Amino acid sequence: MKNSVIVFWSATGNTEAIANELEDALISEGSTVKKLFIDDATLEDLENADIIALGCPAMGAEILEDGSMEPFVESLSNFNFSNKKVALFGSYDWGDGQWMKDWEERMESYGATLVSEGLIVHLHPEDEDIQKCKEMAHKLAN
Repeated sequence: MKNSVIVFWSATGNTEAIANELEDALISEGSTVKKLFIDDATLEDLENADIIALGCPAMGAEILEDGSMEPFVESLSNFNFSNKKVALFGSYDWGDGQWMKDWEERMESYGATLVSEGLIVHLHPEDEDIQKCKEMAHKLAN
């Protein structure tokens, strides 16, 4: 059984809803899941996981939330991602997903191997988005 950690930041609840769907999907895939709001997460949580999913909505000019998520992501610059599957997710209201593209490139520059493109959801997850959560969970767990 693989250990998963989902770390997210959410203001409106949309990104948290994605985290909840991803949690359910990972459990369905047979993984244990520890879901944490960013302020409760530590690097040790990531070190103890086989699977890491990070979630943050697009903020402002399509950037990560800068009070908690940005410093946490920055702390991953020297993290050992060996033997870990990683996925990114988040919600947005406007824009074209540039925050996710930038985040993907950044995580890859830190040594993370992403299992897929980041999952971006316009506002709250709908049926199609929930299916994408299930597909992402399958890639992470297998």
